Amino acid sequence: MRTTLDLPEELLAEAMKATKIETKTKVIITALEELIRKTEIAGLKKYKGKVDLDLDLHSLRSRACRS
Repeated sequence: MRTTLDLPEELLAEAMKATKIETKTKVIITALEELIRKTEIAGLKKYKGKVDLDLDLHSLRSRACRS
């Protein structure tokens, strides 16, 4: 999809330099993917300490690989 954006040139240049990504399109795609990933992680963090999985690590570690 093509779209027109008014982005601060300095910010875009800094992002390209920091990530060593050579195209503006790729740096914007990477930034959007990272934003989504961080948002999903933040959503999962609200469950920290609230989910009891009742796992027996000893029995999990002793199971044979199923490869």
